Amino acid sequence: MEKMKLIQRDISWLSFNARVLQEANDPTVPLKERIRFLGIFSNNTDEFFRVRVATLKRMVEYVEKRKRLNMHMEDNPQSILDQIHSTVLRQQTEFNRIWDGILKELNEENIFLIDEQHLSAEQQSFVKKFFDEQVRSNVIPLLIENIPQMPYLRDKSIYIGVVMRKKDNAYQQKYALIEIPVTAVGRFVLLPSAEGQQNIILLEDVIRYNLPNIFSYFGYDYFDAHVFKLTKDAEIDLDQDVSTSFVEKIEKGLKNRRKGKPVRFVYDKEMDPGLLEYLIRRINLSTKSNIIPGGRIHNFRHFMDFPDVFNQNDTRNKPFTHPELIGAMRVTDVILKRDVMLNFPYHSYDSVIDLLREAAMDPQVVSIKITAYRLASSSKVINALVNASRNGKAVVVMLELKARFDEEANLAWKEVLEQEGVKVLLGVPKMKIHAKLCVIKKRVGQRSVSYGFVSTGNLNEKTARVYGDHCLLTAKRTVMADINRIFNYLENWKTGIGNLHLCKTLLICPTNMRSTFDALIVREIKHAKAGKEASITLKANSLSDAKLIERLYEASEAGVKIHLIIRGIYCPIMDKKKLKKNDVQAISIVDEYLEHARVIIFNDGGKEKIYISSADWMVRNLDHRLEAAIPIVDKEIRKEIKDIINIQLSDNVKARVLDKSLSNNYVPINEKKKVRSQIETYHYLHQKTIK
Repeated sequence: MEKMKLIQRDISWLSFNARVLQEANDPTVPLKERIRFLGIFSNNTDEFFRVRVATLKRMVEYVEKRKRLNMHMEDNPQSILDQIHSTVLRQQTEFNRIWDGILKELNEENIFLIDEQHLSAEQQSFVKKFFDEQVRSNVIPLLIENIPQMPYLRDKSIYIGVVMRKKDNAYQQKYALIEIPVTAVGRFVLLPSAEGQQNIILLEDVIRYNLPNIFSYFGYDYFDAHVFKLTKDAEIDLDQDVSTSFVEKIEKGLKNRRKGKPVRFVYDKEMDPGLLEYLIRRINLSTKSNIIPGGRIHNFRHFMDFPDVFNQNDTRNKPFTHPELIGAMRVTDVILKRDVMLNFPYHSYDSVIDLLREAAMDPQVVSIKITAYRLASSSKVINALVNASRNGKAVVVMLELKARFDEEANLAWKEVLEQEGVKVLLGVPKMKIHAKLCVIKKRVGQRSVSYGFVSTGNLNEKTARVYGDHCLLTAKRTVMADINRIFNYLENWKTGIGNLHLCKTLLICPTNMRSTFDALIVREIKHAKAGKEASITLKANSLSDAKLIERLYEASEAGVKIHLIIRGIYCPIMDKKKLKKNDVQAISIVDEYLEHARVIIFNDGGKEKIYISSADWMVRNLDHRLEAAIPIVDKEIRKEIKDIINIQLSDNVKARVLDKSLSNNYVPINEKKKVRSQIETYHYLHQKTIK
């Protein structure tokens, strides 16, 4: 049997990151946003190496684990690593070219990034004083030649490698390392500047300028210093010791993460060759390590917070209150009467916070149960839940400790919540709890009333300003009954998944979501073969599940119209030569906001089924996580979702065509009106507030 053709998922992901780089290169995007996109690209690349490249390296070492880690046995992980390496090098070259162009544009706006060699006398004095007052106490140089074992190098930090010697004796030199204290001080320092100008120096250049001061007691008069960074395997290996608690396993795993193997070493290509060779040897890098020469600046992720020194006004539209909630005394009263769909970041997230605050204060509310995956650093959600507990409500929070890179933050939230009397659930072994759910129960006379929400995005008021998500606020009894069943399972998971099988309205992973979507695709195929109208629309972050992709191939061959809006990983190869009845539109939208919502629409013979979901179409979501999808039944909300999807399918400004060549070509405009879907969606939703 011929093997089904798929685009390799990691190569596809790199193609998505190339779309982020396209935004940084787009002259129509405001300069501040273009710099932010470079920061996003850098941060994405770092996480890709920490997770995916690290996994591939493990697979090279442990071939027997390949099938369990969801890779076809025919795939050669070393070959994929080689492709990744060459692709990343090409992208880094493009990144450097774009950054050089942005630097010129910054200069045209009288914004200058000044290094330590080009400071005026006034700026030199400022930098010395700033170092003494703000930086010195945070800098601890390491003379690495005198240390038998190489010190621990942090994964997310940047370091200066220093070569020191006396000018009259080139043979007597020393090597030193300095960690740049970005967290304590900040990456950007605003310098005294002439009127109409803004000069900025990076923290590492402040330290470079002060090297003679830092090492004054050695008597060296020559310093050569260049930046580098390491990226390490971020996988947490959980201790299998049955005598340790789950929390202890997470804590131990986080400590062991410090020992993660390096998967990438990026350095300033001007670095002293002797120091470079010394570092590579001491860090135990090999010829198979991703040793990548770069420019002077690293850890561009900090540039997502580049100082706001621009003359341009902020072009980002402000969130607004949902029209059904404008003028309402309480969000709760509206939800008890009808469903409300919040569409972030267009609608304000304050409505969710208000719902929880109202519940915290309402004397009739008995309990609040909620899932939490990634929370804001100063979470208003947590604040509302803590106050609910203080007011005598029974509060249950499912806090996912395995949310990658949020493990430490969630451990801290666990302590905060438990100290306030909140019952904290810590998940299920070998399963991430990724569903976004809330159920609030109150007593009204002799009746018990429940209301809450099902969302596609995290309970995070900060990311809700930039992530595109849907959140259905509802009091439907069948939905609330299912959410209660899910929490019954989470509180008693040792008894098995029986409670999940009882869910009648929500589609749940790992019980019936995959099988339901599969059956609905098969039904569309039958309709198409019978000559009836048949269509499938899927909007998701990622589409990589081989079984559902194969069904989509069958549907395409049968004549089902397929519309795909996939932001990130896209693995299908919709080959028009083989799929003769091919009627597939596949696009990716990368713009000001991160498209994060999942929407699935089946024509179903005219009895259209519309779902929003927390789950992407990936094996991990459909088989190894607890996810939820909710059918949308309200007529107005159904129309709203379809209208937003149609706006996105009409995008010809920020939409790229997804194809097997990973070309990332923009959707052609032709003679049609320009449609930038995020702007059009804002206007579409906002005009409802003024009717």
